[in-house]
Amino acid sequence: MVMAPTACVSTAEVCTFRKDYTNSLDHLGLVSSHGGDNNLLQSSLTAKELVLDVLRKRAAEVDLDQCGPGEEDPFYVADMGEVYRQHMRWKMNLGRVKPFYAVKCNPDPEVLRLMAQLGNGFDCASKSEIDMALQTGIDPSRIIYAQPCKTKSYLRYAAEVGVKQMTFDNADELYKIKATFPEAELYLRILTDDSTSLCRLSMKFGASMDQARPLLELAYKLDLKVVGVSFHVGSGAEDPRAFLEAVQDARTVFDHAEEIGHELHTLDVGGGFCQDTFEKFAGILGEAVDTYFPPNIRVIAEPGRYYVATAYTLAANVIARRDIPHPDDPSRDAFMLYLNDGVYGNFSNIIFDHQHPVAQILTCASDGSQPASPNSATSEDITYSIWGPTCDGIDVISESIALPGLLDTGDWLYFEEMGAYTKCSATRFNGFSDNHEVIYISSEPGASALLNY
Repeated sequence: MVMAPTACVSTAEVCTFRKDYTNSLDHLGLVSSHGGDNNLLQSSLTAKELVLDVLRKRAAEVDLDQCGPGEEDPFYVADMGEVYRQHMRWKMNLGRVKPFYAVKCNPDPEVLRLMAQLGNGFDCASKSEIDMALQTGIDPSRIIYAQPCKTKSYLRYAAEVGVKQMTFDNADELYKIKATFPEAELYLRILTDDSTSLCRLSMKFGASMDQARPLLELAYKLDLKVVGVSFHVGSGAEDPRAFLEAVQDARTVFDHAEEIGHELHTLDVGGGFCQDTFEKFAGILGEAVDTYFPPNIRVIAEPGRYYVATAYTLAANVIARRDIPHPDDPSRDAFMLYLNDGVYGNFSNIIFDHQHPVAQILTCASDGSQPASPNSATSEDITYSIWGPTCDGIDVISESIALPGLLDTGDWLYFEEMGAYTKCSATRFNGFSDNHEVIYISSEPGASALLNY
């Protein structure tokens, strides 16, 4: 992936800001002395103010009346400290489970570099993703080729570079692997109930429990090495019981494999972890794993959005405004805002990932200053619909949203939690760029040390 021009905020700037802001929180009684999750929360609150400060400074650098084509393009602020905090949170709640980061979610080289420094593995689905993981300098044993239906040439490439761990869920794949890479270390991916997940995967991947034993028998007959079982409850899972049921099914498959003659040593619990429900899910999953699998069984997972969703904030410029009657009260004004980014760009998560990004005001020239609290509703809230820049009518970001300010061409909006399935799935439709600047910062000294910020 070709990176846009990047910048980093120095560790000294971050530490100074954090000290000043923490002092103000302490004065207000908002800093807890209890460690653990409270410390992570306090760090996250401090980081949000830091991100906003960087966003405003970067937007202020753009002279909209004089800038060249594209200089007012959307840009990201990526806080590697937030990724680091998510890792600490993982270790506190799922210490037994080793993360293999899902590269597809956000293949930003800085994210991959941090993942490598944290000791994580990588979940890859293609040759390009394998290459990106290997470019971090990690050993091939830290990669799982978690694609049940693989391209033959990619299989040969995996053999060449030493990526042995991979998944399968059907007989044809076993014959393909036997002919192409018989030394591979295989994980049987089983079907799960993902009916409550945002992005369901069971319609495409996973062997049913009825199919599992015949597949294990075929693998044994072909003298292929099955070393584990994997499952995925779906991206953005909403029912933690899906993890419990999947772990129970995996235990059954482990037992079948042992009866047949395979020596399994790893359980892959896949992804599906979200910011808001992580502790609840982790508690159920951790208990299930400890109940059904002894300590000698290695447990890995494939988190993606969990690590990066909250670490990226996107700023976009208002390129046009249109005055329309208010949909509920024609005597009042409402406005259509057109941004220089949309669903064919970094807002692809609206279509592909069922997300609902929420606009917040970064700059509003008509106010003469920055809004003190962009999220607070007031009696002066104005109704907007927000649209992308392409000529397609489906390119809509928000059909209706109330914002506390009269926005006009040249103002900036920002959107939090834009780190998962955004830039990686953007297109160049209508000739708009899919390669935007990322400003990297670190609000955590640990991340700063690992990345040499």
